[in-house]
Amino acid sequence: MSDAPKHFLKTIAIDEDSLAAASRDQEQERQVAIFDLLDGNYFEPAEAAGGPYDLKLSLIENRLALDISGGGYEKRHLLSLSPFRGVIRDYFMICDSYYQAIRNSTPQQIEALDMGRRGLHNEGSALLRERLDGKVKTDLDTARRLFTLICALHWRG
Repeated sequence: MSDAPKHFLKTIAIDEDSLAAASRDQEQERQVAIFDLLDGNYFEPAEAAGGPYDLKLSLIENRLALDISGGGYEKRHLLSLSPFRGVIRDYFMICDSYYQAIRNSTPQQIEALDMGRRGLHNEGSALLRERLDGKVKTDLDTARRLFTLICALHWRG
């Protein structure tokens, strides 16, 4: 058995007071993101000796709060949401179109919307990794799932 530090999330919570109302599709996406995150992730806070970690996401005065604890590490990181506004807005618009297309459109139309949705999701994930630079290291899959949860804080039903 390796004694290497374990840098991963063991729990994730979203502050109920911060959580926006969501459609059935959005709630499903949120639950899948949490399940997938807990199934496999790489999450290494700067200056942490090793986890695993607990993460709580919330909104505080229009900032994203990441409360991280575990393995003797405890810290809150606050990120401005301003850089995310455009990509989140565009992501919501294409998601709405995608969910409607699933019910009413051709497979080609659905595929085109899904490609656009994945592209915006990648853009948001890259931005998150950039904003976390020097605070927390993640891999792309972890950043993608965290971006989904950040969006969950903004969904308005």
